[in-house]
Amino acid sequence: MSPDELTTLAHSQMPFTVLLGLEVLSGRPEEVTAGVVWKADFCTAGGLIHGGYLMAVADSIGAVCAFLNLPDGATTSTVESKTNFFRPVTGGAIGLRATPVHTGGTIIVVQTDVSSEAGKLVSRTTQTQAVTTRGVGS
Repeated sequence: MSPDELTTLAHSQMPFTVLLGLEVLSGRPEEVTAGVVWKADFCTAGGLIHGGYLMAVADSIGAVCAFLNLPDGATTSTVESKTNFFRPVTGGAIGLRATPVHTGGTIIVVQTDVSSEAGKLVSRTTQTQAVTTRGVGS
């Protein structure tokens, strides 16, 4: 899929990603990359990107990575997520890179690194995605 197709897929399946300003740059089962641009709307005090925002974009790209690793007919949903924060973001572009740590029949674990425009590690999120063939709410 092209970056535009991946972004459209993310936006249609997870409408919240539109509000997040998330753009998918590449997507393969082995790696998904994305980017966002600093906006004051995403900040907490002092012009710092809010940690919840960083977690939301990491969770979203991790979900795309998990989706690309699903068996036919399966769906996925985050069941656990943990984030470490290393440095603040006060402006510029933010890069995200999600890679699978484990792709099993019932869970997929994805690690997503968020980096500053200068390439410095901002945060690392590890999330567990349930793999299911049943519909949501079943």
